[in-house]
Amino acid sequence: GQPAPAQLQAVASAGISTVINLRPNAEMEACGIDERTLVESLGMKYVVIPVSGPGSLQPDTVRALDAALNEAGTPVLVHCGSANRVGALFALRAAWLQGVAPAEAVALGQAAGMTALE
Repeated sequence: GQPAPAQLQAVASAGISTVINLRPNAEMEACGIDERTLVESLGMKYVVIPVSGPGSLQPDTVRALDAALNEAGTPVLVHCGSANRVGALFALRAAWLQGVAPAEAVALGQAAGMTALE
């Protein structure tokens, strides 16, 4: 889900190098956190890949996540509002880009937080 400012400070201290946010701007404005400024002030890279719902789960979005993960290396924090979109994108990345069998890809997505986008 959405990390609080104190949680972002904790992950920076733990060595997270990049934060990938899947929430669209309208969602971020509603939560009242200037996440980009906070993340960058903590020395982490900030990437936004807006996923507004199931219609955003497209090959281009999956490729954008894959590129951001590959560029960042590890460790990375990927979040949305609930982790459902995170899990869905991880499942699609596994299936579409990494050749993982569909059932295994769904299980990977569920492990990453997917609860309703199977």
